[in-house]
Amino acid sequence: MRLLVSVASATEALTALAGGADVIDAKDPLSGALGAVPIAVLAEIHAAVGRARPVTAAIGDAAGEAAIEATAQAFAAAGAALVKVGFAGVDNAARVAALSAAAQRGVRAGGAGQCGVVLVAYADAERAASVTFAALLDVAACTGAQGVLLDTADKSGPGLRALIAPDALAAWVTQAHQRGLLVALAGKLAAGDLPLVRGTGADIAGVRGAACEGGRTGPVSADRVRMLKSVCGEVHLNADTTTEVRLI
Repeated sequence: MRLLVSVASATEALTALAGGADVIDAKDPLSGALGAVPIAVLAEIHAAVGRARPVTAAIGDAAGEAAIEATAQAFAAAGAALVKVGFAGVDNAARVAALSAAAQRGVRAGGAGQCGVVLVAYADAERAASVTFAALLDVAACTGAQGVLLDTADKSGPGLRALIAPDALAAWVTQAHQRGLLVALAGKLAAGDLPLVRGTGADIAGVRGAACEGGRTGPVSADRVRMLKSVCGEVHLNADTTTEVRLI
């Protein structure tokens, strides 16, 4: 299982890299679960990481097709290997499919085929007024998404482990893999949650708060990342294996 660490700056990216993170994820923790960093910051993160690791990016919750297409295009052009798109406020699967298709048009235009789309479901879907994590799988498979992420929308509320039983998580991961999707789990994960996440068969565990001093709005700590990585395993990836990250 690979460890994804969300960072808000090039400095944090280098710290996460020093700790052994497998994937560096650009995200603004002050702007919600999928807060997007400015394009200039993504470019700085990408330049700092170079070819050492794949760089992914949160691009927010989709509301309109034109807007999410333009955002996905810009982030793909700035070097993101994957963009993560959420659907807070959208509980209709057909509407999610249209927004997903728009995001994929954007990455194709901006990334010349080198960037994929990860669709994000929320374990606290009722609070987020979003499509359920079960419904998202068919949408992702039908619209050609590279993968899915199950996260939490409310970072002040319960984490993933408290919201969904382990057997339900494992079943969801299996169903996603059967559809050929990359699977990531996140949502206030702590070090003690990672063995459970690994046991579900998920490809990636995503963290922010657990990798930071003082919680998710504090700075990333190399020591914390190193400890989390030791729980996940010892697989390391470089930018030349981005396709593997996208397609496992």
